[in-house]
Amino acid sequence: MTLKNLMLTGGINHDFEDASQALSEVLAESGFESTIYHDFDAGLDAIAEGPDLVTMFALRWRMLDDDKYIPHRKAWAYEISDTHRELLSNYIATGGGLLGLHTSAICFDTWPEWQQLLGAKWVWGESFHPEPAEMEIINLNLEHPVTQRCSTFTLIDELYHNIEPVDDAEPLFQAISAEDGSTQTLAWSNSFGKGRSIYSALAHDRLSIKAPGHSAFLQTAATWCAGESL
Repeated sequence: MTLKNLMLTGGINHDFEDASQALSEVLAESGFESTIYHDFDAGLDAIAEGPDLVTMFALRWRMLDDDKYIPHRKAWAYEISDTHRELLSNYIATGGGLLGLHTSAICFDTWPEWQQLLGAKWVWGESFHPEPAEMEIINLNLEHPVTQRCSTFTLIDELYHNIEPVDDAEPLFQAISAEDGSTQTLAWSNSFGKGRSIYSALAHDRLSIKAPGHSAFLQTAATWCAGESL
């Protein structure tokens, strides 16, 4: 059975064109047919067609946090409309699945409910990441149906620090920071109404997405979010 995945992507400082294609290839191995949207309004409109999964793999927000973003605002600044907020919220509340990766925790900065849907958010002034480096994913949550099917893995990625989850989000795995020795939780599962979501701070690029172990996690996470049996 083919599952429909609607992927929203695009933004600065990442090769989203290549990374979204890599993610599409990985998820195809688990039966997902991905339609990739770089046009956010068109992609959000398409949620009305009822995909099995919405994947948020983008960096789209108002870009008002630092003057360094001024040159990029015309191309990439974005604020989600009330209509699209309601459409996405209702989609998940009525049983839709949401997979959010990496910079998706920064998106939709004027929409507080986005954190409730996704399960976590980037906090300006507190969240940060060093340059990409090798890390080992540890402390898999063996009580969760997704991570109990995964193994510890190693990859090269940006290690996000101080991501803020919602109260009811369930941690899935962690990594130890080479920057300060702290243990950082990097992924959570969440529910909103009848829908399921998983946010993972990983997936900076194709290299990360295709890493053995990580690709298996992404496939299992997408299947679970879509409400399918594992």
